[in-house]
Order: sequence, then C-alpha cells, then structure tokens
Amino acid sequence: MLRERLRLPATLLSILAALAAIWFSGCGGDDEAASTSADGASSKLTLVAYSTPREVYEKLIPAFQATDAGTGVEFEQSYASSGEQSRNVEAGLEADYVAFSLEPDMARLVKAGLVAEDWASSEFDGMVSDSVVALIVRPGNPKGITTWDDLLKDDVDVLTPNVFTSGGAKWNTMAAYGAQLQLGKTPEQAREYLTKLYANVSVQDKSARESLQTFLAGQGDVLLGYENEAILAKEKGEEIDYVVPDETLLIENPAAVVTSSKNLDAANAFLEFVKSPEAQRTFGEAGYRPVDPEVAKEFDFPTPSKLFTIADLGGWPTVNDEFFDRDTGVVAEIFKNQGKPIE
Repeated sequence: MLRERLRLPATLLSILAALAAIWFSGCGGDDEAASTSADGASSKLTLVAYSTPREVYEKLIPAFQATDAGTGVEFEQSYASSGEQSRNVEAGLEADYVAFSLEPDMARLVKAGLVAEDWASSEFDGMVSDSVVALIVRPGNPKGITTWDDLLKDDVDVLTPNVFTSGGAKWNTMAAYGAQLQLGKTPEQAREYLTKLYANVSVQDKSARESLQTFLAGQGDVLLGYENEAILAKEKGEEIDYVVPDETLLIENPAAVVTSSKNLDAANAFLEFVKSPEAQRTFGEAGYRPVDPEVAKEFDFPTPSKLFTIADLGGWPTVNDEFFDRDTGVVAEIFKNQGKPIE
C-alpha cells in the first residue's frame, strides 16, 4: 500500500496534502499548534479568576506575550465569582493559573492538593493586588452617605453580593464589622450592626461584578464594593461617586500556579510577570493598589485613617468559621432570621 501511495501523481498528492491540512485545522489543529512551542512543549495557559480583574488581565496577557518568557504562550480565560471559581477548579475545571478575591478560596485548592502549601511564601505573601472596601453611591451622593452609620438609615437601600458565593461580599461584611470595632464598639455590638445592615440589603448577587451591574441599572442607594470597581466604572463614564470611609478594610487578592499544570514553566513565568513593576503599574492604572511598595508610591490613593486588615480580625481561618459557616456562622444566622437565601 505504501508503494502504491508513492506512485500517485504529484498533483493528486498535493490535493491530498491540502485536504489533510484542512482536516487537521477543522479538528483543532490550530489550537494544538498555538499551544505547542518550537520544542514541542505545550504553552497554552488556562487562567481562572474572580470577576473583577478581567480588564487588568486582558492587558497583562498581551504584555506578557511580548516578553521572551511569554513568546508563543496562548491563554484561555474564565471569570466568575471567587468562591464559585475555586470550587470549580476543585471539582476538576482545568486551570494553570488561579486568581481569587481572598485567601480562603486559595486554601481550598491547597487542601485539595492543587496549589502548593507554600504558595503564600512567595513575594508579596502570594498577593498580586490590593484594594479597600468603598461605599459606591449615586452622583452627588444625594443620601449623604459618608459613614458606616449612614447605611442603617431607614431610607437607604444597600447592595452587596452574597457571602456564600462572592469573596467581595466577605470583604464587605468584615469591613462593616471591623469598622465598628475601630469605632470602639464591642464584638457583640459589631455583630448587631451587621444584623441592622443586612436588614437594609435588598439585592445580593453572586459576584461583585454582578452587584455593580445591578447598581448601575438603577437598583439601590449605595453599593458596598471594591474601590477599584468604583474607579473603573467612573473611568468608563458611569454616573457614580464613591466614598472611602475612615474605617475600612484592606483587600488582599492572591494568585498562584496550579501544581497539576502541564505548563508549569509558562505558568510560573506569568505569575512572576504579574508581580513585576510593569504589571503592578497596570494594576494601579486600573484602580487597584499595587502590592509592590515602590510602584504604589507612584499612585495617589487615599489613606484611610483607620485602615485595618483581616489579620487584625483574627485571620481568615477564624473569620470564615465564625462568620461564614453555612450552618453556624454569624451571617448564616442573620440570613435565617431575616429570611434571606444562603445561596
């Protein structure tokens, strides 16, 4: 058969070759070629992240591809709420690089053996961006919302995502709680504040980005959210204002490489790039607070007088158990008493 095939006319061989090329292209040959470097090693990365930094990564990816380390590396991207993305990867969603809103979503993958236990021992403690919790309001701030107490007024409609799906919602809740401690309240009084606050919450979307979209569509008087989301929305021409309260929480966003990645070298190179001054500057330009202290000096973000961290509240393992356990947590109890859905 081989000899017979070799005796086929040259024109027929050319036609067969062309047909074969078309067949491979239709079966994903282009994707395979794009994901294979000159030495035959795969170089396609799957980036799985929480919803808000989409615009940043859409700038970082081509910038990385323009470097020697990123030459020939292609990307697939997935964005959704932080908790949902973490659970999806745990359940088998393919990922090479993961970026979440908060550390517990990374800890889930450490426990599953998908992220190295020492991921946080890297530069900047494993974080790639910072922000703070802000109060996003209507243009001109017609309800005069400047403090946490203003959120408890009878005529104020508050939006925040659901803490059982959104990392951003957990930041918002702990900012509200911690602010009360900063104001001299007891833990019991701070928990009572959360009860009153959630009584004014009308909509709880799955993610911070969805909550912003609901607010921009006209629902609510104030949205608890990331400072960077407010900055991005204003830059896009959305009619909003925002207030950074004196007492607020530092948001710290982690990223890591998935240990089962078939593209570890490329994934690690991308993570290193994301922490580089160039990439940190891109985060800063998008409204995030750079984790690189030298780059952070280039930006003029407001400095809240009573800025605190999750460590000041006991750290995420303690906070997650006390506030966000679906059965016994503070927020679950509030939701049950107010008839709000846990999911």
